Amino acid sequence: MAIQVRGPGQEPESVAVTMRTPGHDFELAVGFLASEGLIAGRESIRAVRYCDVEPGEQLYNVVTVDLRVPFDFGFAKRSFVASSSCGICGKAALDQISVVAAPIPAGPVVARSVVAALPGALRMHQGLFEETGGLHAAGLFDVGGTLEALREDVGRHNAVDKVIGRAFLADELPLSTAVLLVSGRASFEIVQKAAVAGIPILCAVSAPSSLAVDAARRFGMTLVGFLRGERFNLYSHPERVDLTS
Repeated sequence: MAIQVRGPGQEPESVAVTMRTPGHDFELAVGFLASEGLIAGRESIRAVRYCDVEPGEQLYNVVTVDLRVPFDFGFAKRSFVASSSCGICGKAALDQISVVAAPIPAGPVVARSVVAALPGALRMHQGLFEETGGLHAAGLFDVGGTLEALREDVGRHNAVDKVIGRAFLADELPLSTAVLLVSGRASFEIVQKAAVAGIPILCAVSAPSSLAVDAARRFGMTLVGFLRGERFNLYSHPERVDLTS
């Protein structure tokens, strides 16, 4: 899917192409732009739509985000293809990946038992995974372990962008009391996206990268990895997890 952005009086500018699982395409487009620091504030968006394409093109594979304000891509011009795999894929250069994210404030606190129960709660609602066995998921929970949103996609980054895009369009950012669970590894890019959304606690069923751990510490985020059964590792800011409950 191609993501385009257009400000008032501007021509649509192509920002990224991502391999994705169709569904929640508008959330994906908006979530990608928001989590990369390219748009700010729900009020900046005038409309999101599938754009007109030349005959023979696939109609629903190009999404245009129309803004109320001019779009300046120059400060972050990367000319990249956003891969649906892992790490910092498709970026033109490593030093271009960082986006501005405010430090995450203290709190909230989640019980150890709640953290341990998150993968089971996520798995129960992974309908597409049940059918295919091949999709990643990102789930947004409250501190009591209630699932508030879940998105599935062939790419774990896309699933996160869809969850963030949903919250952005609902004007719910920052997600300062949320817990985000991803079904795969925790890459630097996922930590970055969660930080931009203001998410204080990020959990992954598999390993984090060393760069992801460093980023979580810098942003003030609690990072949980290898979340399987009753066991998990705490890599940063453990004060948000009550290990006694």
